[in-house]
Amino acid sequence: MTADTAGTAGAPAASAKGFDLTRLLAERGAERYDLHARHLNHQLPRMLHTIGFDKVYERAEGAYFWDADGQDYLDMLAGFGVMGVGRHHPVVRKALHDVLDASLADLTRFDCQPLPGLLAEKLLSYAPHLDRVFFGNSGTEAVETALKFARYATGRPRVLYCDHAFHGLTTGSLSVNGESGFRDGFAPLLPDTAVPLGDLAALERELARGDVAAFVIEPIQGKGVHEAPPGYLRAAQELLHRHKALLIADEVQTGVGRTGDFFAYQHEAGVEPDLVCVAKALSGGYVPVGATLGKDWIFKKVYSSMDRVLVHSASFGANAQAMAAGLAVLSVLEDEQVVANARRTGDLLRTRLAALTGKYELLHDVRGRGLMIGIEFGKPSSLGLRSRWAMLQAARKGLFAQMVVAPLLQKHRILTQVSGDHLEVIKLIPPLIIGEREVDRFVDAFTAVMDDAHGGGGLLWDFGRTLVKQAVANR
Repeated sequence: MTADTAGTAGAPAASAKGFDLTRLLAERGAERYDLHARHLNHQLPRMLHTIGFDKVYERAEGAYFWDADGQDYLDMLAGFGVMGVGRHHPVVRKALHDVLDASLADLTRFDCQPLPGLLAEKLLSYAPHLDRVFFGNSGTEAVETALKFARYATGRPRVLYCDHAFHGLTTGSLSVNGESGFRDGFAPLLPDTAVPLGDLAALERELARGDVAAFVIEPIQGKGVHEAPPGYLRAAQELLHRHKALLIADEVQTGVGRTGDFFAYQHEAGVEPDLVCVAKALSGGYVPVGATLGKDWIFKKVYSSMDRVLVHSASFGANAQAMAAGLAVLSVLEDEQVVANARRTGDLLRTRLAALTGKYELLHDVRGRGLMIGIEFGKPSSLGLRSRWAMLQAARKGLFAQMVVAPLLQKHRILTQVSGDHLEVIKLIPPLIIGEREVDRFVDAFTAVMDDAHGGGGLLWDFGRTLVKQAVANR
């Protein structure tokens, strides 16, 4: 081995050619949509082409993307809530550079590294009634962990969930998913039971059967942005504990400051879930991380002896990069008062949008908390608009909301999403760092799109007819 080829002790020498990510992207980045069509989910590029979302974004920072022409796009989607502190936050970037440069002896499987303990300690400070944390890699894993722990701790098989809930797409979390479109074709699932959100009588009827391990609930449902009624979570908790069942709060999307408190269940006094699921924004947008927080007795029942030390584990759980990202995110939240900003900016955005409901007959409701906002559309009263609305509804429910999302991107360079299949609701879950400038930009753009829709604007309704044809062709 010569001085030119030798690497550091124990490390492989670099090859003559080497791997160059920058060169690879420069050479083949333009193939992005073709590569997806050939090798990944082929329906994704097809869908993006159909609705005009087939953009080429070159870079991103904070709450914005830029294309190759230097035009900026406002991100009101935050990667489905993952980018809570914005894209490429410098504190999170530095933490990841630092942890890579430290060359830690990570994932040895038979030692106790400091970063998982430090992140668990910090997370639990936001939920002082809870005692322990399990780290996985995603929101659905956090839910799967809670389901397993609840079943084992109670010795019961059944978990209750709400109609229209979304808790993930792996088999266990799919079993408590309240949307049939996700469940269809994947049976048999676990023997779990749906109850209507807010219906305490239905909850108590199921609990009376004596086989319920837990009730899992999103304090604010992601699909449609529906909040549990005031007092419901606390009353449900009392019912569950009376029947020796557990309350699981799914805070995968609502947690880490999204709704103006660190956890959404904290909006209601006296609510102390037995298990809490966290993910998305905890990652900083870089390294996937999921966390299940729980009470000491539950963890001690699951891990009841040294023989059961690995009865529930994850190969990449608690890896150093994920833990560093999580610690950096929580530091940013505190140092930059991000949660208070989410509350303040969310109130401003929601108030300004709600003021438009009296101006536009297609706009029926604006709801939510913090920077998790639902904008719902509904049947208009005037004859001309009613006929256009009926055309869309006959083809497929949810097309009008898509008609609004498309020009927001194409004409105003604002990325949003329809809140769920067959829903006339747009959901706003932007980075928690946005401020008044972004509120002004969104409200101005949304007002322009609504003016176009109510004025019978040709381009908007022409796009609607295109969506109708596509919907009919897909039947």
